[in-house]
Amino acid sequence: MNKAVFLDRDGIINVDKSYLYRVEDFEFCDGIFDSLKHFQKLGYMLIVVTNQSGIGRGYYSENDFQKLTSWMVQELQNQGITISQVYHCPHDPQENCTCRKPKIGMFEKALKEFGIDMKNSWMIGDKSSDMEAAINANIPNTILVNTLTCKEAKFCVKTILDTIELIKK
Repeated sequence: MNKAVFLDRDGIINVDKSYLYRVEDFEFCDGIFDSLKHFQKLGYMLIVVTNQSGIGRGYYSENDFQKLTSWMVQELQNQGITISQVYHCPHDPQENCTCRKPKIGMFEKALKEFGIDMKNSWMIGDKSSDMEAAINANIPNTILVNTLTCKEAKFCVKTILDTIELIKK
């Protein structure tokens, strides 16, 4: 079985700018390249799981999201970082779908596609819904990157670079 680091996108990979869909507005978070290279060297697959309700709300299209995602994945590849997959929930929160975090639809897809060992995987996010989704998907190793609050996560850190000290094997 494969082990993975599941990553939220907005606030973890890139600076969270509400309903981000344009390349020119995208800004990588400080330390993300070093962190992802570290996880990759340890043998973790890198999988993005992101709620994108801006699609369901009509703020941008699925095509806009795919363009930005392709650009982001290529920019990471240019840094020697391989993103195995980007899963997203395009639904408005009121649609009550099975993929919007804290539900586990995106994690179930990853498990099916890649044979993920959830018990030895990690979830890194910046919201309580990221931590709840991980727990719901039987991922015990959770890191909340947030300076405000920390109840749901196993670990809390201030920056993505701080995760390197937690994920060591």
